[in-house]
Amino acid sequence: MISASVGYQCPECVRGGSGTGHRPDANRPRTLAGGAVTADPWLITKVLLGVNIAVFLAILAVGRPLTDELLLFGRAATGPYGPVEGVAEGQWYRLLTSAFAHQEFWHIGMNMLALWVLGPQIEGALGRARFIALYLLSALGGSVLAYVLADPQQASLGASGAIYGLFGAMAVLVKRLKYDMRPIFILLALNLFFTFAPWSGFSISWEAHVGGLVAGAVIAWAMVYAPRERRALVQYGACGAVLALELVACVVRTMTLTG
Repeated sequence: MISASVGYQCPECVRGGSGTGHRPDANRPRTLAGGAVTADPWLITKVLLGVNIAVFLAILAVGRPLTDELLLFGRAATGPYGPVEGVAEGQWYRLLTSAFAHQEFWHIGMNMLALWVLGPQIEGALGRARFIALYLLSALGGSVLAYVLADPQQASLGASGAIYGLFGAMAVLVKRLKYDMRPIFILLALNLFFTFAPWSGFSISWEAHVGGLVAGAVIAWAMVYAPRERRALVQYGACGAVLALELVACVVRTMTLTG
């Protein structure tokens, strides 16, 4: 692979951009995953940081009523401000809004630090569209697994599913570029250790972490290992398959809870 000022380019992509191709976009450099190289490879990362921080500030200003509207509930429950309906009652939007909501400073601090460190590298390697697809599908994967496996009246929120999706994607990228994977494994091991440690004192949804990690790794693998001649088919197919699996899991869980 050839390192570029804005992400990574495969040798074939560099040769294709040297003027020898015949397509209209032959002179346009591409990322490792085939996305367009942009002048600002941090743009989507900065937007995601801004959205998460803005939602956090709104929660601080408004308080519990806004939190109850955004967090993930499997089934209807009674909160301090009255009954709160869940995903099973048709509020599917909670699967995504909960991934942008945080209550504690330490929670958003840890997640945004990880996004700041991992986001630009992955966005530069994949391109903007592929990066946002990976982030959102990882967030959704975390929420879906929490909805399927956790207590339906156990509320959860936070970007941890999406962040663990970035961890999974980074592990795939490091392997693809044949870099030393030990730092990634060490960082993942530490995060998983504190996630599962019963004495940590934090109420952490391990389901969201695992769901996001698996979704992110699968999507990243499809994006960077897809054969160039079938790249779009493999990448779109992988994203579509992950989304379909997430939707089916939600439907089945909803039928189980309401049947």
